[in-house]
Amino acid sequence: MNSEDWALGSLGSVTASAAGGITAANGKRGLLLVDDNENHCWALTRAFEKRGYTVKAAHSAPAACRLLEDEHWHPDYAVVDLRMPGPTGLTLIPRLKAALPNVRIVVLTGYASIATAVEAIKLGAMQYLVKPADANAVESAFHHEGADSTIPSNDHLLSVERLEWEYIQRVLAEHAGNVSATARALKMHRKTLQRKLGKHPAAR
Repeated sequence: MNSEDWALGSLGSVTASAAGGITAANGKRGLLLVDDNENHCWALTRAFEKRGYTVKAAHSAPAACRLLEDEHWHPDYAVVDLRMPGPTGLTLIPRLKAALPNVRIVVLTGYASIATAVEAIKLGAMQYLVKPADANAVESAFHHEGADSTIPSNDHLLSVERLEWEYIQRVLAEHAGNVSATARALKMHRKTLQRKLGKHPAAR
């Protein structure tokens, strides 16, 4: 899989009957965790396995797509961190929904990523949580429809660098994670865009 212009590849072969159903022969619910924080992934994995889920973890969006290429495993739920180096969780959401229309997605965001989290809801996520989030909060969010209106948007407090990062992520999502197409849309040199994508988002 090309690390620059990544795609779902064979995920398009997922059948409608398999997408979003009970995923394992033992009847356990399937959960995909996508977070570059390995400690957080480990903690959530243990917590959800104790609750009877079959859990697989990935530490990047492309790695998550590779897990989904397993035709015998189609998760019912996904927890996706928006803030990861390279392709972010925002670009993964429409890919997950295309491959698994019934998957219920919860996104995790840092305190400065509220605007992007709202965009994630528009792309198909069920709910977003501000990190750190424990298994109780995540499981509850799986069954909550729509964004949490109790978390205020702080767009007017974002730095110029942060606003730029938010905009780049939205354009990248619109172009399905294709870096070359995003660079053309932004009228930005591809290497410049790759360098910006390789950094964590700027603080407010």
